Amino acid sequence: MTFRTPVALAVAASALLVGSHASAHAKLVSSSPAANAASPAPAQIQLQFNEKLQAKFSGFEVSSKGAAVPVKVAPGKDGLSLVGTPARPLSAGVYEVKWHAVTADTHRMQGAFNFTVR
Repeated sequence: MTFRTPVALAVAASALLVGSHASAHAKLVSSSPAANAASPAPAQIQLQFNEKLQAKFSGFEVSSKGAAVPVKVAPGKDGLSLVGTPARPLSAGVYEVKWHAVTADTHRMQGAFNFTVR
């Protein structure tokens, strides 16, 4: 009986370490405008992540019909978000946001989503 207790504890501890390491990657939890949303032109584009970002290595680009859209991207005050301000108002059309984010684990995560300006 005493042999199984240390083994069970070791297995449980290993599972916790593996689980916490696997969940230590940046994940996009919300955006404004939301993915696939259709709305008036936003004054800003905001991406919210599940962990504090390393701002120096995180950002996003916006494009429409394959052409880059000038957007000034800065880290949010909360450390969990990125905020982009378009250089000029967005015209009607479909926009793609491609993001990349790095948190304390130093793994670069990336993704993309679209939204539509009416």
